Amino acid sequence: MNERHPTSQPSADDSDAPVTVVVLSAGVSDPSSTRLLADRVAQRTLDVLRDSGTSANVSVIDLAPIASEIAQSLVAGFPREKVQAALERLAEADAIVASTPVYKAGISGLFKSFADLIDDDLLIAKPVILAATGGTARHAMVVDDQLRPLFAFLRAIPVPTSLYAAPEDWGSPELGKRITRAAIELALLLRSGATRDIADDNWQAYQHQFAGNAIRAERSTGDIDFSTDLMRLAAGGQSA
Repeated sequence: MNERHPTSQPSADDSDAPVTVVVLSAGVSDPSSTRLLADRVAQRTLDVLRDSGTSANVSVIDLAPIASEIAQSLVAGFPREKVQAALERLAEADAIVASTPVYKAGISGLFKSFADLIDDDLLIAKPVILAATGGTARHAMVVDDQLRPLFAFLRAIPVPTSLYAAPEDWGSPELGKRITRAAIELALLLRSGATRDIADDNWQAYQHQFAGNAIRAERSTGDIDFSTDLMRLAAGGQSA
């Protein structure tokens, strides 16, 4: 039996392991159109996964209630308790729905501040649906101009279809079609096992943060291979 690492995504063979989809929402109003879009995407994703025989559940991280802790974490240089809990939930996720409002032609400062606290190796090979809401269709490209490069830097795998909803889009069948397309893309990535294989097969090839939030991060000296040429040189020895 192959070992399933904690950061791995399930394949079609992992039928007994439910998929966890984590919604990351930076909406601040109540009700929030950003959260409403994320919930709609998450529900469609669950439907697609379950229709294909994959059990799944959804967990939600709302950033607005922990906004002050996010700011304090940035200043302190380490995550506060509630922020740490949110990061740990992201680390456990098999897939993510990331949703942010657009302000002044840019993604939410709250969303970006939280993203700045994510270790570079926390989201390696995790599939992500990118979504945003705004007051005008003129901001539609913000998703691909700003969210997509951000998650690419974090080495996640954004699905090809990005989502944006302006006020006039909510009653449009086209938004529903795009949501379904993105959900299918996410489900196919998960069921193919490709994201799991990328994370597992390439883990040692990535640069990692010591004692970081990633589940497989090295947290003690016992996790470090001191036999490598680089570590011998760092300790004042010679390479083999």
